[in-house]
Amino acid sequence: MTFYEELQWRGLVKDVAGEDIADKLNNEKVTFYWGTDPTADSLHLGHYSSLVTAKRLARAGHHPILLCGGATGLIGDPRPTAEREIMAKERLEKNLAGIKSQVDRIFEGKAEIVNNYDWTKDYTFLEFLRDIGKYINVSYMLGKDIIARRLETGITFAEFSYTLLQGYDFLHLFRTKNCIMQCEGADQWGNITTGLELIRKIEGKEAYGFTMPLVLDKYGNKFGKSAGNALWLDINKTSSYELYQYLVNVDDSMVIDYLKIFTFLTKEQIEELEAKNREHPELREAHKALAREIITDLHGAAEYDKAVDISAKLFSGDLKSLSLKDIEIGFRDVPTVELKEEGKAIIDVLVENKICGSKREAREFFAQGSITCNGEKISDENTPVTKAMAIEEKVIVVRRGKKKNFILKF
Repeated sequence: MTFYEELQWRGLVKDVAGEDIADKLNNEKVTFYWGTDPTADSLHLGHYSSLVTAKRLARAGHHPILLCGGATGLIGDPRPTAEREIMAKERLEKNLAGIKSQVDRIFEGKAEIVNNYDWTKDYTFLEFLRDIGKYINVSYMLGKDIIARRLETGITFAEFSYTLLQGYDFLHLFRTKNCIMQCEGADQWGNITTGLELIRKIEGKEAYGFTMPLVLDKYGNKFGKSAGNALWLDINKTSSYELYQYLVNVDDSMVIDYLKIFTFLTKEQIEELEAKNREHPELREAHKALAREIITDLHGAAEYDKAVDISAKLFSGDLKSLSLKDIEIGFRDVPTVELKEEGKAIIDVLVENKICGSKREAREFFAQGSITCNGEKISDENTPVTKAMAIEEKVIVVRRGKKKNFILKF
C-alpha cells in the first residue's frame, strides 16, 4: 500500500486538486501547509484530526508549515449561519500564543509555524486590490458554497473578502517557501481553490490541495465550539480523564473510523482491534486503544496512566486514595453543595440540600446501605459531617444509590 493509498484507506482524502497528487505524495518531498484562525486560546479535537494528518505527512518526509491566522482571524471565516464576532487584537494575541505552543508540542518542535499577519500588515488596501483582487471574478466568489448560503441572510464585505486573504496566503507561501500544497478540512475547499486560482493566474504554475472529511460525532455534529461539544487540547480545559471518558464511550460504529483518523496504528493493528470489537464489544479494546493513542500523543503516557487510574478508582468507589484535584476533575459536572458549618447530622445535610426528598426517604437509603461518603457506607443517620471525613478537608463525595453523586464542599 502506497502512502497515498493509506491516506485513502484511513478516509482522509475527500476533495483533490492536482492530477498527479498521488505521485507527489508517494515519490517526492513537498512543502505543504495547514492553517487555522486563533478563535480560541486552544485547539480542539476537530483540529487535532487535521494536525494528525499533517503529522502523518511529516513522518512520510514532507515539510509541514502550520499557519496561525493572525490576519484572517481579525476578519473571520464566514460561517454558514451567522457572522463571526470581531475579535480584539489583545485576545487574538493571547490565542495565538496558546495555539503556537500546542502545535509546537504536538510536532515536537519540528513544524514551521508562521503567522499571516507578518505578510499582510504592511500591504495597503489599494495594493491588495490591484495585485490580488483583479484576478478573482465576483461570480467565482459567489459560487463558493458558504458565501452562496449566506447571501440570503446577508454577508458583510469583510467576510466576503476572506477567501481572497486565504488565497493570498497560499500564493505567498508558494512564492517564498516553495509550498505547493494545502491540506485542510472539507469546509475549506472553497478557500483552497481560490489560492490555486491565484497561483495559476499570477505565477502561471499549478499547485495542489486536498481536503479531509470533517470528523463528526454519532449525531452528525462537528467537533467544535459552535456545536457545543468541544474537547480541548489544552489539558486545563479538558482533562486527560475527561478525554479518556469520552473516547472509551464513543459509539461502537465510530471507533474504527476514529482509530484510522486519529492514530498512527497500522492497518494490521486496526483490523485486529476491529475483529476484537466485533467479537467482544464489552471489552472495549478498540476504544481503550483510541484513548491511549490520542492522550499519549497530546499529553504523554503518564497522563494516560493517570486517566485510567482515576477512572478505575471512581468506578470502584475507592475515592479516599484520590487527590482533591482528581476529585474535582472526575466530578466536574456533579451538583455541588457549599457547607458553611461542620458537625451537622448527615440526614439533615441530605434533606436540607435536597439530596434526599425527605427524612423518610433518606432513612430508606440508609437502611439499604445506599448512602456512601467518599466510598464508605454510612449507616448511622446521625453521623456528623466534618472536615475530618473530607478529602484534604475540603470535599466529600456523597453517592445516593448506584449512580447519583453529589459534592459537599467546605
